[in-house]
Amino acid sequence: METPSEPSNLSLQSVREKNDPAWNHFTLIQSSDGKKIKHYKCLHCGGVYKGGGINRMKQHLAGVKGNIAACKKVAHDIRNQMLNNLKEITAKKQELQESLGSVNPYGDPVSDERTSSIAPSQQSSIHDKGKWKLDQVESYFAPRTSAGSQPSLKSVLASKEVIHRADMCLSRWFFDSCIPINALNSIFAQKAIDAIASIGPGYKLPSYHMVRTNLLRDCKEECRLLIESYRECWRGTGCTLMADGWTDRRSRTLINFLVYSPRGISFYKSVDASDITKDATTLCMLFSEVVEWIGPSSVVQIITDNAANYKKAGELIHVKYDNIYWSPCAAHCLNLVLKDIGNLSHMSEITKKASKVTVFVYNHIFLLSWLRKREEWKEIVRPGATRFATTFITLKSIFEHKHDLQALVTSKYYTDSKLAKLSKEKDAVAVILDNNFWNMCLIMTKVAGPLIRLLRIVDSDEKPSIGYVYDGMYRARKAIKGIFKNVKRLYKPYATIIKDRWDRQLRQRIHSAAYFLNPAFQYDPANYSNKPEVVQGLIDLIDNKDICNKSSIAMNEVRIYRDQLESFGKPLAIKMSKEMQPGK
Repeated sequence: METPSEPSNLSLQSVREKNDPAWNHFTLIQSSDGKKIKHYKCLHCGGVYKGGGINRMKQHLAGVKGNIAACKKVAHDIRNQMLNNLKEITAKKQELQESLGSVNPYGDPVSDERTSSIAPSQQSSIHDKGKWKLDQVESYFAPRTSAGSQPSLKSVLASKEVIHRADMCLSRWFFDSCIPINALNSIFAQKAIDAIASIGPGYKLPSYHMVRTNLLRDCKEECRLLIESYRECWRGTGCTLMADGWTDRRSRTLINFLVYSPRGISFYKSVDASDITKDATTLCMLFSEVVEWIGPSSVVQIITDNAANYKKAGELIHVKYDNIYWSPCAAHCLNLVLKDIGNLSHMSEITKKASKVTVFVYNHIFLLSWLRKREEWKEIVRPGATRFATTFITLKSIFEHKHDLQALVTSKYYTDSKLAKLSKEKDAVAVILDNNFWNMCLIMTKVAGPLIRLLRIVDSDEKPSIGYVYDGMYRARKAIKGIFKNVKRLYKPYATIIKDRWDRQLRQRIHSAAYFLNPAFQYDPANYSNKPEVVQGLIDLIDNKDICNKSSIAMNEVRIYRDQLESFGKPLAIKMSKEMQPGK
């Protein structure tokens, strides 16, 4: 700890013969006990400072903050002299580095302990032998930027100013080129920065021509090799072929073919179907071409939308390849269920009233300003997961703000305003104060809740959803009956819509088989469905020789799995069945 008082057991020794002008303002004090630590005494303020060199003392006189306290008694001309001297020394160092060609404009370089520990001759010999290359050695260390990894000396010793300067350079590039900020979330972003940092100063960006030709060709080759690695997974676990039809801005009808497996989703190709007749035979030929490229034995099912021509094409594919089953898009079916529920007469009336409330709030800025000052206020108008689910999500959002809205229309702030006397606003206020409206909002959000939860499962890429479709529909109907306390007159309109879409479009044998083979449901007897169609769907698949050529052995293993025998009955297996995916 530095102190302005003079320490004891020290002898004074003047060192004015030094060339640096700062020595004219300091006295060097050496300890009498033989310790090598030097003490400097300022001749202006009398302060004594331990350690450091004359350059640090010069900063004391110049008033440079960071390493030492500024002298408060030094004259202004001496302070300016020391400050100019420091600037001259910094400029000379900069010129020397530039002359040597090793200047780094983003801060002084700090050697990395791993790269500097290997001599150049050793590095060349390592590359020549071909046994222990640097990239192979690097694989034994965790990436420096990964969570929980030990940072390098270079990153630790980098000052905050240097890091901020690098961040600003990157940010300017983003803003100048209108690069979406979401690009920073790409898995390749940090890898690109690490690759540049490994080269060091002097790296030049590839040219515009190189990116659009050579590097694009190399990236395409990388994708091809990645797809080839996926093909091994397809042969081992099977895959799903998905056909997604859509219309672009030029009114062209396009069909995208994608392949899904536990390794991930891969895009195969896009077909312009604008000039072809999209009947069942033509679609079957398109599907067959893709199936042959993947390998018929690797495809488990084909998923398309619910149009009649696609359904018929899926049936033709099943006739041609007995091991491939057609399934409709579960997300599309659930959207249609929500659409049918939204078209019910009482639901349309609730939607109109909810629209009056949102218009009432968002068309008057002073009302919205009052609401935004409420604690934990969230906007009513929020984007929904799908266009049909948006209605129910908005109803739920309005219901959550019931007390805020009622507090607004009953407050003196609103009743004293001119707005309270207008007829349209009176209609909106009547809706807000209508308890029947709020009760119906609550009921409809509860009815749609299980369907929206299932929609999020089948519409996400986090986990395979085929094992959850049957259970989701089963629980949705069960939950709707529970909402209305099993009064058939009340739940029948909703149950009929779900049953109609489920029976006509979505229900397939592969869904019931996947439900049976999902231990999270099989080992939950309280909620498990024991309908004969569940076991029948599994038996139909096992009985298919193109899928299972050892049906007797498979049925015996199914019995062991169902009855929780052998390893299936262990507590750990039962516990992990709730947490792990069936494929893992």
